[in-house]
Amino acid sequence: MPTISRAEVEHLARLARLAVTDQELDKFAGQLDVILEAVAKVTEVAADDVPPTSHAVPLTNVFRQDVVRPGLTQQQALAGAPAAEDGRFRVPRILGEEQ
Repeated sequence: MPTISRAEVEHLARLARLAVTDQELDKFAGQLDVILEAVAKVTEVAADDVPPTSHAVPLTNVFRQDVVRPGLTQQQALAGAPAAEDGRFRVPRILGEEQ
């Protein structure tokens, strides 16, 4: 079972440039022990005969078949436009004259 000493916590705090009190060192050492124990339990569960997974449940491809379907012609698309010019949608200018 992994344990972390008060001196190690103090060293880590110094590396991280954290100002911690003596009470905090003791508290953090206990908290880090709990974290290290949890990580150790997870590594015990991971066995060689258990395949790695990316999802908890199996997934299948949910995409539809890619089927070519007829679309709008240029004239049909422009028919509903408020303004058209030279076979394109005409929109208000949003940029200034500087170019």
